[in-house]
Amino acid sequence: MSGQLSGRVAVVLGAGSLGEGIGIGKAIALAFAGAGAHVAAFDVDLAAAQETARLCEEAGGRAEAGAVDVLDDAALTAAIAGVAERHGRIDVLHCNVGLGKAGPSAATSAADWRRIADANLTSLHVATSAVVPVMSARGGGVVLATSSIAGLRDVGYPHLAYGATKAAAIHFMRLFAIEHAAAGIRANTVIAGLIDTPRIRKTLASSYGGRSFDEARAARAAQVPLARMGTAEDVADAALFLASDRAAYITGTELLVDGGLAATVRQAGT
Repeated sequence: MSGQLSGRVAVVLGAGSLGEGIGIGKAIALAFAGAGAHVAAFDVDLAAAQETARLCEEAGGRAEAGAVDVLDDAALTAAIAGVAERHGRIDVLHCNVGLGKAGPSAATSAADWRRIADANLTSLHVATSAVVPVMSARGGGVVLATSSIAGLRDVGYPHLAYGATKAAAIHFMRLFAIEHAAAGIRANTVIAGLIDTPRIRKTLASSYGGRSFDEARAARAAQVPLARMGTAEDVADAALFLASDRAAYITGTELLVDGGLAATVRQAGT
């Protein structure tokens, strides 16, 4: 994979991890840096973004870090503009933002819904609007988004606002891809299945009926035909492929990284 993005500049939104370990955004940043890109790693948590940038550089890559709240339209636009000004280009934008609220939908207030929708969907519009002029001026680029299996199907526990907005994000990327294809901009979505990341330690047990973390983790893995949860690196490998010239004729579509989960039917009692 080395050298696939040599000389390019990649912006990764949501590049930090919630706790120790490797989350999807961090893994994507590391994969892009390992393939030769200069990575601008952004996260709402500056320390998390800095940790990602440090790991990229320790692995021999080039990276910078910044704090940005994707709910702040002006700050998000300015962050992307700053990268373009410093480097004269942006070749890849990967929007890896995910906000949700598990549990019965009646417990999701209108304010919760707006915040989740703004994070998962509106930020896509703001970020892509900021990067399109930069990419168009250079004859093209790649825009990627991370969506979720929850945007395609029920995953065994209530997650309505997250699932609905992640479904909308998939269609946003399809329409965006067609609108900007003539400018040489490719756009695709990586749909992540049940992935083993630091985030699940904060949400998993409550989503699986109050089971212990180990019990919930085992139940989650058992849902997948390949009998394991995916890793952040599994998702990052797909993102790197789509960002590279190996995917030069791929746009307006999705790459499922789910161990076969989307092809299954949940059995009664599971």
